Amino acid sequence: MGLAAADSDRASEEDAPRRLSGEKAQRIVEAMRESVTEVGIAGSTFERVSAKAGVSRGLLHYYFGTKERLLVEVIRRDTDMRVEALGDALRAAESCDQVVSAFFETFARTIGSEQGYVFMVSELFVAGRHNPEILRELGALYGRARQEFAEILRGKEREGVVKLRFDAESVLAYLFSAGDGASVQQLSDPTLDAVGATRTGHEVARFLLDVR
Repeated sequence: MGLAAADSDRASEEDAPRRLSGEKAQRIVEAMRESVTEVGIAGSTFERVSAKAGVSRGLLHYYFGTKERLLVEVIRRDTDMRVEALGDALRAAESCDQVVSAFFETFARTIGSEQGYVFMVSELFVAGRHNPEILRELGALYGRARQEFAEILRGKEREGVVKLRFDAESVLAYLFSAGDGASVQQLSDPTLDAVGATRTGHEVARFLLDVR
C-alpha cells in the first residue's frame, strides 16, 4: 500500500482509523475528480490532489497506495451514486416512455453537470491498457450496473411496463454504449445536432424496450 512513501507524514496520522472518515474521504475523492477534469490523470499527482483536498500526501499513500487505486475509488463512488439515482427512477417508472426518460435524463446530467465522470472513465480506459487492475475494476463496475438494471427491467416486463425485444443485459449494454458515445461526441463537438441525436436515441430505446 506504499507505506514506506508515507512514513514522513504518518506520525500525525498514526492514530487515525484504517477507514477514512466520510468527510475526509469525500474531500479526497472530489479533489481527484476535479484534478482529472482539469489536468488529466498524468497531471493528477498525489501532491496536487492532497493540496486540493487539504490533507497530507502521506494520508493518500496510506489509504490508497497508488494513484490508480484512488482513481478506481473515485469511479466506484461516482458509479454507485449514478446507479442509485437511475435505479430509483426506473423503479418508479409506470410506462415505457418514463423508462426511456429515466435513461436519457441520466445521459443529460452526464453531459451537463457531471462531465467530469466522462473524462474520468475515458482516462481510466486509456490507463487500463497498461494496468490490468484498472481495466478489471472498470469492467466490474459496468457489469454490476448491467446486472442491477437488468433485474429492474425484467421486473418492469413482468409488470407490463415494457416488453423487451432482446435479453435485458444486451439491451442495457447497447444503451450504455450509446450513452457513453453520445456524451463523448457532444462534449468534443459543440456543432453536433444534440436535439436530433437525442430524438433518434429515444426512438431506438423505445424499439428495444417495447415490441408491442
